[in-house]
Amino acid sequence: QVQLVESGGGLVQAGGSLRLSCVVSGTIFSRGAMAWYRQAPGKQRELVAAITRGGWPNYAESVKGRFTISRDNAKNTVYLQMSSLKPEDTAIYYCNLDRTVGTVTWGQGTQVTVSS
Repeated sequence: QVQLVESGGGLVQAGGSLRLSCVVSGTIFSRGAMAWYRQAPGKQRELVAAITRGGWPNYAESVKGRFTISRDNAKNTVYLQMSSLKPEDTAIYYCNLDRTVGTVTWGQGTQVTVSS
């Protein structure tokens, strides 16, 4: 059973924007804080942003001021609005529960490629 389905990635020029979406199964979404992670080639997966059930966000320093995480609890969906994209943002982006809650099986992710 697919629990996490990410979408919205693509190829964009530096300075551009993308909006990622992640539809989450209800049993997962209700557990607590959700997060976006990313994994660039040859690097470990890292936390990008997290958001509590009440909507309080937290961001990695590298994306503060450029990315915005949000969630729609009625639609079991979490979003990541990405602006002022940089080539170093190139990665596969995944959503999952925040690690403080405990992640579940990862989805396939969505590829974001930023050209210079």
